[in-house]
Amino acid sequence: MRALLCASVATLTALAAPASAGVVGDGQLAALSARLFPLLDAAGRNPGALERLASAPGMQAILRARRARRAACGTDLTCRAQALLWNDQEAGTVRSAAAAAAPTLTDADDGLAAQADREIAGINTIVRTYALGAMPATAIDGPGTLSPQDRQARLQAADWLADAPRAGSAQSFDPSIDYALALLDVSDRTDAIGHEPLSGGANAAPMARAKTLDWRRYRYGAMIVTGVGPEIDGERLSPFGKYHLRLAAQRFAQGDVAFIIVSGGRAHPRATPFTEADEMRKALIERYRIPADAIVSEPYARHTTTNLRNASRLLARMHAPADVETIVICNPLQSGYIESARFTERNAAELGYQPGRVVRRVSPTELVFRPARAADRVDPRDPLDP
Repeated sequence: MRALLCASVATLTALAAPASAGVVGDGQLAALSARLFPLLDAAGRNPGALERLASAPGMQAILRARRARRAACGTDLTCRAQALLWNDQEAGTVRSAAAAAAPTLTDADDGLAAQADREIAGINTIVRTYALGAMPATAIDGPGTLSPQDRQARLQAADWLADAPRAGSAQSFDPSIDYALALLDVSDRTDAIGHEPLSGGANAAPMARAKTLDWRRYRYGAMIVTGVGPEIDGERLSPFGKYHLRLAAQRFAQGDVAFIIVSGGRAHPRATPFTEADEMRKALIERYRIPADAIVSEPYARHTTTNLRNASRLLARMHAPADVETIVICNPLQSGYIESARFTERNAAELGYQPGRVVRRVSPTELVFRPARAADRVDPRDPLDP
Protein backbone atom coordinates (compact mmCIF):
# COMPACT_ATOMS: atom_id res chain seq x y z
CA MET A 1 0.00 0.00 0.00
CA ARG A 2 2.89 2.41 0.71
CA ALA A 3 4.09 2.09 -2.90
CA LEU A 4 0.62 2.83 -4.20
CA LEU A 5 0.22 5.87 -1.97
CA CYS A 6 3.57 7.28 -3.07
CA ALA A 7 2.60 6.76 -6.71
CA SER A 8 -0.75 8.42 -6.14
CA VAL A 9 0.76 11.50 -4.54
CA ALA A 10 3.35 11.75 -7.31
CA THR A 11 0.65 12.01 -9.96
CA LEU A 12 -1.38 14.80 -8.38
CA THR A 13 0.31 17.58 -10.33
CA ALA A 14 -0.34 15.76 -13.60
CA LEU A 15 -3.96 15.17 -12.68
CA ALA A 16 -4.51 18.90 -12.19
CA ALA A 17 -4.15 19.44 -15.96
CA PRO A 18 -6.93 18.71 -18.46
CA ALA A 19 -6.83 15.15 -19.78
CA SER A 20 -8.89 16.06 -22.82
CA ALA A 21 -11.10 18.90 -24.06
CA GLY A 22 -13.87 19.61 -21.56
CA VAL A 23 -12.50 17.28 -18.86
CA VAL A 24 -10.38 18.92 -16.18
CA GLY A 25 -8.52 17.63 -13.19
CA ASP A 26 -9.34 18.77 -9.67
CA GLY A 27 -6.22 18.82 -7.52
CA GLN A 28 -8.14 18.77 -4.25
CA LEU A 29 -10.38 15.84 -5.13
CA ALA A 30 -7.49 14.01 -6.80
CA ALA A 31 -5.48 14.26 -3.58
CA LEU A 32 -8.46 13.20 -1.46
CA SER A 33 -9.23 10.29 -3.78
CA ALA A 34 -5.64 9.03 -3.66
CA ARG A 35 -5.64 9.26 0.13
CA LEU A 36 -9.03 7.65 0.81
CA PHE A 37 -9.51 5.20 -2.06
CA PRO A 38 -6.06 4.10 -3.28
CA LEU A 39 -7.37 1.00 -5.05
CA LEU A 40 -10.32 2.62 -6.85
CA ASP A 41 -8.28 5.77 -7.49
CA ALA A 42 -5.48 3.78 -9.10
CA ALA A 43 -8.04 1.98 -11.27
CA GLY A 44 -9.51 5.34 -12.34
CA ARG A 45 -6.11 6.52 -13.49
CA ASN A 46 -5.46 3.29 -15.37
CA PRO A 47 -8.00 2.81 -18.19
CA GLY A 48 -7.01 -0.81 -18.67
CA ALA A 49 -7.52 -1.65 -14.99
CA LEU A 50 -10.82 0.22 -14.90
CA GLU A 51 -12.01 -1.66 -17.98
CA ARG A 52 -11.07 -5.01 -16.43
CA LEU A 53 -12.90 -4.05 -13.25
CA ALA A 54 -16.04 -3.02 -15.15
CA SER A 55 -16.05 -6.12 -17.38
CA ALA A 56 -15.66 -8.65 -14.55
CA PRO A 57 -18.38 -11.35 -14.37
CA GLY A 58 -21.67 -9.90 -13.20
CA MET A 59 -20.35 -6.36 -12.90
CA GLN A 60 -22.11 -4.79 -15.89
CA ALA A 61 -25.51 -5.99 -14.68
CA ILE A 62 -24.86 -4.52 -11.25
CA LEU A 63 -23.66 -1.20 -12.62
CA ARG A 64 -26.73 -0.93 -14.88
CA ALA A 65 -29.03 -1.70 -11.95
CA ARG A 66 -27.31 0.96 -9.85
CA ARG A 67 -27.70 3.59 -12.57
CA ALA A 68 -31.37 2.70 -13.01
CA ARG A 69 -31.95 2.82 -9.25
CA ARG A 70 -30.55 6.34 -9.06
CA ALA A 71 -32.38 7.54 -12.18
CA ALA A 72 -35.68 6.29 -10.79
CA CYS A 73 -35.30 8.77 -7.92
CA GLY A 74 -35.72 11.71 -10.27
CA THR A 75 -34.86 14.91 -8.39
CA ASP A 76 -35.29 13.45 -4.87
CA LEU A 77 -31.79 14.06 -3.51
CA THR A 78 -32.16 11.83 -0.46
CA CYS A 79 -33.32 8.98 -2.67
CA ARG A 80 -30.43 9.59 -5.07
CA ALA A 81 -27.97 9.43 -2.18
CA GLN A 82 -29.48 6.17 -0.92
CA ALA A 83 -29.26 4.75 -4.43
CA LEU A 84 -25.48 5.19 -4.37
CA LEU A 85 -25.04 2.95 -1.34
CA TRP A 86 -23.50 -0.43 -2.15
CA ASN A 87 -25.46 -3.45 -0.94
CA ASP A 88 -23.77 -6.69 0.10
CA GLN A 89 -24.23 -8.40 -3.27
CA GLU A 90 -22.82 -5.43 -5.16
CA ALA A 91 -19.89 -5.09 -2.77
CA GLY A 92 -19.12 -8.80 -3.13
CA THR A 93 -18.96 -8.47 -6.90
CA VAL A 94 -16.52 -5.56 -6.62
CA ARG A 95 -14.43 -7.57 -4.16
CA SER A 96 -14.15 -10.51 -6.55
CA ALA A 97 -13.49 -8.25 -9.53
CA ALA A 98 -10.75 -6.33 -7.74
CA ALA A 99 -8.95 -9.49 -6.74
CA ALA A 100 -9.00 -10.78 -10.32
CA ALA A 101 -8.68 -7.62 -12.38
CA ALA A 102 -6.06 -5.40 -10.81
CA PRO A 103 -3.15 -7.46 -9.45
CA THR A 104 -0.64 -4.64 -9.84
CA LEU A 105 -2.61 -1.84 -8.18
CA THR A 106 -1.66 -2.33 -4.53
CA ASP A 107 0.66 -4.14 -2.17
CA ALA A 108 -1.76 -4.12 0.79
CA ASP A 109 -0.65 -6.79 3.22
CA ASP A 110 -4.07 -8.47 3.28
CA GLY A 111 -4.76 -8.28 -0.45
CA LEU A 112 -6.92 -6.54 -3.02
CA ALA A 113 -10.23 -8.06 -1.98
CA ALA A 114 -9.86 -6.78 1.58
CA GLN A 115 -8.88 -3.32 0.37
CA ALA A 116 -11.88 -3.25 -1.98
CA ASP A 117 -14.12 -4.13 0.97
CA ARG A 118 -12.68 -1.24 2.99
CA GLU A 119 -13.15 1.26 0.17
CA ILE A 120 -16.74 0.23 -0.58
CA ALA A 121 -17.52 0.36 3.15
CA GLY A 122 -15.87 3.80 3.25
CA ILE A 123 -18.12 5.10 0.47
CA ASN A 124 -21.16 3.83 2.34
CA THR A 125 -20.01 5.40 5.61
CA ILE A 126 -19.44 8.80 3.99
CA VAL A 127 -22.81 8.75 2.21
CA ARG A 128 -24.69 7.71 5.34
CA THR A 129 -22.94 10.31 7.53
CA TYR A 130 -22.72 13.32 5.21
CA ALA A 131 -25.85 12.82 3.06
CA LEU A 132 -28.31 10.73 5.05
CA GLY A 133 -27.78 12.10 8.56
CA ALA A 134 -26.33 9.04 10.29
CA MET A 135 -24.41 9.84 13.47
CA PRO A 136 -20.64 9.64 12.98
CA ALA A 137 -18.71 7.15 15.09
CA THR A 138 -17.27 10.10 17.07
CA ALA A 139 -19.23 13.26 17.86
CA ILE A 140 -16.38 15.55 16.78
CA ASP A 141 -16.62 14.15 13.23
CA GLY A 142 -19.32 14.50 10.58
CA PRO A 143 -20.83 17.56 8.88
CA GLY A 144 -22.02 19.31 12.03
CA THR A 145 -25.46 20.79 12.67
CA LEU A 146 -27.04 22.00 9.42
CA SER A 147 -30.15 23.92 8.55
CA PRO A 148 -32.48 22.18 6.06
CA GLN A 149 -31.39 24.70 3.42
CA ASP A 150 -27.69 24.03 3.97
CA ARG A 151 -28.24 20.27 3.85
CA GLN A 152 -30.19 20.56 0.61
CA ALA A 153 -27.51 22.75 -0.97
CA ARG A 154 -24.76 20.29 -0.06
CA LEU A 155 -26.70 17.31 -1.39
CA GLN A 156 -27.46 19.10 -4.66
CA ALA A 157 -23.86 20.24 -5.17
CA ALA A 158 -22.49 16.77 -4.41
CA ASP A 159 -25.01 15.18 -6.78
CA TRP A 160 -23.98 17.52 -9.58
CA LEU A 161 -20.25 17.08 -8.86
CA ALA A 162 -20.59 13.29 -8.97
CA ASP A 163 -21.66 13.59 -12.61
CA ALA A 164 -19.36 16.45 -13.64
CA PRO A 165 -16.43 14.80 -15.49
CA ARG A 166 -13.11 14.83 -13.60
CA ALA A 167 -9.86 13.73 -15.20
CA GLY A 168 -8.35 10.63 -13.63
CA SER A 169 -11.51 9.63 -11.78
CA ALA A 170 -13.41 6.35 -11.67
CA GLN A 171 -16.71 8.06 -12.50
CA SER A 172 -17.16 5.99 -15.64
CA PHE A 173 -17.21 2.94 -13.39
CA ASP A 174 -19.62 4.33 -10.79
CA PRO A 175 -20.41 7.88 -9.58
CA SER A 176 -20.51 6.90 -5.90
CA ILE A 177 -16.75 7.44 -5.46
CA ASP A 178 -16.86 11.06 -6.61
CA TYR A 179 -20.14 11.59 -4.77
CA ALA A 180 -18.46 10.58 -1.50
CA LEU A 181 -15.48 12.84 -2.25
CA ALA A 182 -17.80 15.74 -3.10
CA LEU A 183 -19.76 15.31 0.13
CA LEU A 184 -16.55 15.75 2.13
CA ASP A 185 -15.49 18.68 -0.02
CA VAL A 186 -18.76 20.64 0.26
CA SER A 187 -18.76 19.97 4.02
CA ASP A 188 -15.19 21.30 4.36
CA ARG A 189 -14.09 17.99 5.86
CA THR A 190 -11.01 17.36 3.73
CA ASP A 191 -8.98 16.85 6.91
CA ALA A 192 -7.36 13.73 5.44
CA ILE A 193 -5.17 15.81 3.10
CA GLY A 194 -4.67 18.84 5.33
CA HIS A 195 -0.96 18.24 5.91
CA GLU A 196 0.26 16.60 2.72
CA PRO A 197 2.94 15.83 1.82
CA LEU A 198 3.92 14.53 5.25
CA SER A 199 7.53 14.26 4.16
CA GLY A 200 7.73 18.03 3.62
CA GLY A 201 7.16 21.11 5.72
CA ALA A 202 7.95 20.57 9.38
CA ASN A 203 8.96 16.97 8.64
CA ALA A 204 11.47 17.77 5.89
CA ALA A 205 14.45 18.05 8.26
CA PRO A 206 13.80 14.87 10.29
CA MET A 207 13.02 12.92 7.11
CA ALA A 208 16.34 14.02 5.63
CA ARG A 209 18.14 13.05 8.85
CA ALA A 210 16.48 9.62 8.82
CA LYS A 211 18.04 8.86 5.42
CA THR A 212 21.58 8.96 6.82
CA LEU A 213 20.87 7.84 10.38
CA ASP A 214 22.65 4.88 11.94
CA TRP A 215 19.58 3.51 13.70
CA ARG A 216 21.69 0.99 15.61
CA ARG A 217 23.25 3.77 17.64
CA TYR A 218 19.98 4.17 19.53
CA ARG A 219 18.17 1.91 21.95
CA TYR A 220 14.85 3.15 20.60
CA GLY A 221 14.21 4.26 17.04
CA ALA A 222 11.49 6.66 18.16
CA MET A 223 9.45 7.90 21.06
CA ILE A 224 5.72 8.10 20.30
CA VAL A 225 4.08 10.92 22.25
CA THR A 226 0.33 10.37 22.20
CA GLY A 227 -2.15 13.22 22.05
CA VAL A 228 -4.82 14.19 24.55
CA GLY A 229 -6.90 16.80 22.77
CA PRO A 230 -8.09 19.99 24.48
CA GLU A 231 -11.79 20.36 25.21
CA ILE A 232 -11.88 24.15 25.58
CA ASP A 233 -12.18 26.50 22.58
CA GLY A 234 -8.95 28.39 21.98
CA GLU A 235 -6.83 25.99 24.04
CA ARG A 236 -3.75 24.89 22.09
CA LEU A 237 -2.63 22.06 24.39
CA SER A 238 -4.56 20.21 27.05
CA PRO A 239 -3.22 19.87 30.61
CA PHE A 240 -2.40 16.21 29.96
CA GLY A 241 -0.75 17.18 26.67
CA LYS A 242 1.61 19.52 28.50
CA TYR A 243 2.49 16.74 30.92
CA HIS A 244 3.23 14.41 28.00
CA LEU A 245 5.69 16.95 26.60
CA ARG A 246 7.56 17.21 29.90
CA LEU A 247 7.83 13.42 29.98
CA ALA A 248 9.05 13.39 26.38
CA ALA A 249 11.70 16.05 26.98
CA GLN A 250 13.00 14.25 30.06
CA ARG A 251 13.17 10.94 28.21
CA PHE A 252 14.84 12.44 25.15
CA ALA A 253 17.54 13.97 27.36
CA GLN A 254 18.79 10.45 28.11
CA GLY A 255 20.14 10.32 24.55
CA ASP A 256 18.97 6.83 23.58
CA VAL A 257 16.00 7.82 21.35
CA ALA A 258 16.54 8.81 17.70
CA PHE A 259 13.26 10.66 17.05
CA ILE A 260 10.25 12.02 18.87
CA ILE A 261 6.97 11.42 17.00
CA VAL A 262 4.27 13.78 18.26
CA SER A 263 0.83 12.49 17.31
CA GLY A 264 -2.48 14.33 17.32
CA GLY A 265 -4.82 15.84 14.74
CA ARG A 266 -7.19 18.80 14.45
CA ALA A 267 -9.89 17.08 16.45
CA HIS A 268 -10.68 18.54 19.88
CA PRO A 269 -12.75 20.57 20.46
CA ARG A 270 -14.90 20.29 17.37
CA ALA A 271 -13.77 22.62 14.53
CA THR A 272 -10.65 23.71 16.42
CA PRO A 273 -8.15 25.59 14.22
CA PHE A 274 -5.23 23.97 16.07
CA THR A 275 -3.51 20.74 15.11
CA GLU A 276 -2.28 19.06 18.26
CA ALA A 277 0.91 17.62 16.75
CA ASP A 278 1.92 21.07 15.46
CA GLU A 279 1.40 22.60 18.89
CA MET A 280 3.33 19.77 20.57
CA ARG A 281 6.23 20.20 18.15
CA LYS A 282 6.31 23.95 18.71
CA ALA A 283 6.38 23.51 22.49
CA LEU A 284 9.18 20.93 22.37
CA ILE A 285 11.32 23.33 20.33
CA GLU A 286 10.49 26.55 22.16
CA ARG A 287 10.16 25.32 25.75
CA TYR A 288 12.54 22.38 25.82
CA ARG A 289 15.05 23.25 23.08
CA ILE A 290 14.63 19.90 21.32
CA PRO A 291 16.28 20.02 17.85
CA ALA A 292 13.70 20.39 15.07
CA ASP A 293 15.30 17.57 13.04
CA ALA A 294 14.61 15.17 15.91
CA ILE A 295 10.83 15.81 15.94
CA VAL A 296 8.45 14.14 13.49
CA SER A 297 4.90 15.50 13.32
CA GLU A 298 1.97 13.09 12.85
CA PRO A 299 -0.93 15.53 12.40
CA TYR A 300 -3.89 13.26 11.59
CA ALA A 301 -4.63 10.94 14.53
CA ARG A 302 -7.97 11.55 16.25
CA HIS A 303 -7.89 8.62 18.69
CA THR A 304 -5.35 6.66 20.74
CA THR A 305 -5.73 3.76 18.31
CA THR A 306 -4.61 5.92 15.41
CA ASN A 307 -1.86 7.61 17.42
CA LEU A 308 -0.08 4.26 17.33
CA ARG A 309 -1.21 3.28 13.83
CA ASN A 310 -0.13 6.55 12.23
CA ALA A 311 3.17 6.66 14.08
CA SER A 312 3.83 3.15 12.78
CA ARG A 313 3.14 4.36 9.24
CA LEU A 314 5.59 7.23 9.64
CA LEU A 315 8.33 4.91 10.90
CA ALA A 316 7.86 2.79 7.78
CA ARG A 317 8.08 5.91 5.62
CA MET A 318 11.31 6.83 7.41
CA HIS A 319 12.68 3.34 6.60
CA ALA A 320 13.25 2.51 10.24
CA PRO A 321 14.45 -1.11 10.55
CA ALA A 322 11.55 -3.44 11.30
CA ASP A 323 13.20 -4.75 14.46
CA VAL A 324 13.99 -1.35 15.98
CA GLU A 325 11.89 -0.82 19.10
CA THR A 326 9.89 2.32 19.87
CA ILE A 327 8.73 3.66 23.19
CA VAL A 328 5.28 5.13 23.87
CA ILE A 329 5.25 8.05 26.33
CA CYS A 330 2.04 9.17 28.04
CA ASN A 331 0.38 9.66 31.42
CA PRO A 332 -0.14 6.58 33.63
CA LEU A 333 -3.89 6.42 32.91
CA GLN A 334 -3.48 6.37 29.13
CA SER A 335 -0.46 4.08 29.41
CA GLY A 336 -2.48 1.56 31.39
CA TYR A 337 -5.28 1.79 28.84
CA ILE A 338 -2.91 1.08 25.92
CA GLU A 339 -1.70 -2.04 27.72
CA SER A 340 -5.23 -3.24 28.52
CA ALA A 341 -7.43 -5.88 26.92
CA ARG A 342 -10.00 -3.13 26.35
CA PHE A 343 -7.61 -1.30 24.04
CA THR A 344 -6.85 -4.52 22.16
CA GLU A 345 -10.58 -5.04 21.68
CA ARG A 346 -11.04 -1.46 20.49
CA ASN A 347 -8.30 -1.87 17.88
CA ALA A 348 -9.96 -5.03 16.63
CA ALA A 349 -13.38 -3.35 16.46
CA GLU A 350 -12.34 -0.01 14.92
CA LEU A 351 -9.26 -0.90 12.87
CA GLY A 352 -9.83 -4.59 12.29
CA TYR A 353 -6.29 -5.45 13.45
CA GLN A 354 -3.62 -4.52 15.98
CA PRO A 355 -1.30 -1.70 14.79
CA GLY A 356 1.50 -3.29 16.77
CA ARG A 357 2.10 -4.87 20.15
CA VAL A 358 3.28 -3.77 23.55
CA VAL A 359 6.51 -5.65 24.22
CA ARG A 360 7.08 -4.62 27.83
CA ARG A 361 6.53 -1.86 30.36
CA VAL A 362 9.50 0.31 31.32
CA SER A 363 7.79 2.62 33.82
CA PRO A 364 4.27 3.86 34.69
CA THR A 365 4.54 6.29 31.75
CA GLU A 366 6.60 4.25 29.24
CA LEU A 367 5.72 1.23 27.12
CA VAL A 368 7.97 -0.46 24.57
CA PHE A 369 5.96 -0.90 21.37
CA ARG A 370 6.71 -2.74 18.15
CA PRO A 371 4.71 -1.64 15.05
CA ALA A 372 2.98 -4.11 12.72
CA ARG A 373 2.84 -3.91 8.94
CA ALA A 374 -0.95 -4.07 9.10
CA ALA A 375 -0.84 -0.40 10.12
CA ASP A 376 -0.34 0.47 6.44
CA ARG A 377 -3.91 -0.51 5.54
CA VAL A 378 -5.91 2.47 4.31
CA ASP A 379 -9.47 2.52 5.65
CA PRO A 380 -11.84 5.29 4.49
CA ARG A 381 -14.48 4.25 6.97
CA ASP A 382 -12.71 6.96 8.97
CA PRO A 383 -12.62 9.51 6.12
CA LEU A 384 -10.89 12.22 8.16
CA ASP A 385 -7.97 9.92 8.95
CA PRO A 386 -8.01 6.80 6.78
